[in-house]
Amino acid sequence: MAGVRFHMGALKGITIIELAGIGPAPFAAMLMADHGASVIRVERPGNRGLRPGDPKRDLMNRGRRSLLLDLKSEQGRAALLRLIGKADGLIEGFRPGVMERMGMGPDICLSHNPRLVYGRMTGWGQTGPLAERAGHDINYIALSGALAAIGNAGEKPAVPLNLIGDFGGGALYLAFGMLCALLSAYKTGKGQVVDAAMVDGVTSLMTVIHSLDGMGLWQPSRNQNLLDGGAPFYDSYETRDGRFMALGALEPQFFQIFLEQAGLQNDPACQNQYDIRTWSDMRLAIKTRIKEKTSDEWCQIMEGGDACFTPVLDYREARKAHHIKARGTFETVDGVEQPSPAPRLSGTPGAVTRPPPEPGEHSTEILAEFGFSEEEISLLVPVKP
Repeated sequence: MAGVRFHMGALKGITIIELAGIGPAPFAAMLMADHGASVIRVERPGNRGLRPGDPKRDLMNRGRRSLLLDLKSEQGRAALLRLIGKADGLIEGFRPGVMERMGMGPDICLSHNPRLVYGRMTGWGQTGPLAERAGHDINYIALSGALAAIGNAGEKPAVPLNLIGDFGGGALYLAFGMLCALLSAYKTGKGQVVDAAMVDGVTSLMTVIHSLDGMGLWQPSRNQNLLDGGAPFYDSYETRDGRFMALGALEPQFFQIFLEQAGLQNDPACQNQYDIRTWSDMRLAIKTRIKEKTSDEWCQIMEGGDACFTPVLDYREARKAHHIKARGTFETVDGVEQPSPAPRLSGTPGAVTRPPPEPGEHSTEILAEFGFSEEEISLLVPVKP
């Protein structure tokens, strides 16, 4: 079949039913599909993808097949339960109570399949006073303490894309929880519910900050700490051509290399790296020096060394970066350039097995595989005009 690649990934033989949604749940499903799981994405009738644009370029939907089912109908719900009965896992990202009202809650699904891993992706979690309230990434990272820690002192918090809540604290924790529960089900024969809440995941990601706070090495004020841009040797600086370079020379030996390559090794302001009292003058010295050359000039000076000094690239430039290209961190699949599967497994590497599907593209094929008769399929799959 065109566009389909054979793949023996680490999750080969695992079947996941994904109820179509946006954001973290599809990304978790993508990660599992990249590593060999057979993921069936169940779409709503009339849905041409939950984002505007070409569904074939919705990269987070790559690697799986699409089934169109009307879950508002009794027939559609019954069909889904039949699929769940033979699956290893289910991923859903609705608000708490939605699946229960459809008659698809964990109790019913686990009664049909005791080995099922039932993955639930929400922002606030299945319980708690905010559980049924609407929210988005910015709200979850705000309540978790992450948003307040990002940005410059005296300014409003900086919005860090939706990487921390949706994908870091959401999708990655859902995928990890699913794999933990799948391993447990393999050993015990018993499935369970994975309650993946972004507010929990982000709080978990903040463990290092709580640890440093407990040791007296962090304070709530923005831009005043070692890793939030407060330290002059862990910040970004503008170059002569209006670009930026990122400096991350935390360790004394790396900071010394930076100073030597930047010509600041004898500058009095840069002699006591961890003396906070000198940081203001140190920052000015570094800022003034970096502004003297272009980004390309600095890259040539620092190339091959351990100064921890790199150009700040936008996402399009990153695709062309020498190191990124050398590692194959991006690949082109069916004419579409996209991030390659991660992480890299030596024995069972991940792969993009198929492009994102059109909603419902594989309905007949999937239902037939799960034992539905031609008559049953004809009742479930709408006839194309």
